[in-house]
Amino acid sequence: MSEINTASMLQMTSEFQRMVDEFFEVQCRYQAAIRQVQTKLENLDDEYQLRHRRNPIHSISSRMKTIQSMMDKLRRRGQPISIASAVENLYDIAGMRVICSYIQDIYTVADALTAQDDIHVLRVRDYIRNPKPNGYRSLHLVIEVPVFLSQGRVTVPVEVQIRTIAMDFWATLEHTLRYKKPGTVPEEISAALLQTASDITMLDERMQRIHDKVEALNSGEKGTNT
Repeated sequence: MSEINTASMLQMTSEFQRMVDEFFEVQCRYQAAIRQVQTKLENLDDEYQLRHRRNPIHSISSRMKTIQSMMDKLRRRGQPISIASAVENLYDIAGMRVICSYIQDIYTVADALTAQDDIHVLRVRDYIRNPKPNGYRSLHLVIEVPVFLSQGRVTVPVEVQIRTIAMDFWATLEHTLRYKKPGTVPEEISAALLQTASDITMLDERMQRIHDKVEALNSGEKGTNT
């Protein structure tokens, strides 16, 4: 029995090591894709600053799913548990979050990014115009970008979430609260979170209107001075 257990453990260790090796190879590919998208976003932000004297992008962050996170998601979906299965079935192994100042900036950035001829849009989910039942708002894009490796060119999916500062504030705290209270969140807390999401939406819309009025005033002054 001991020999069988030892052999089984050695096999599991070997399989895990193989999975880790495969993950690092895949990780290199996805990190390269993140750098590609990061550069594209920074270039767009710089150009917007040059043309309009302001930046639509407040901040950019990125993350890679861990092996455990990938395997857990595959298991929940009833899909094969392997790195190859993760690459085939998961579009959010590489993820980026883009925070904008105003609602319109979200669509400006998304349109400029997806208009580039080396980007292929796989999926768009607009949770701003169609919020989730819990009040969550954000624009989710899944795009494919080309990555050039020593073996040749490969396309890699990257999930890009674009939201305002206020939307990100709500989403971050909502996630933290639900993480602290796993399972079913009490109805009164869910209702309070939903109301807060609605309040934040009104704030975003109000700030957008103020911004538009200031832009109109600035345009009028420029017209008067020419």
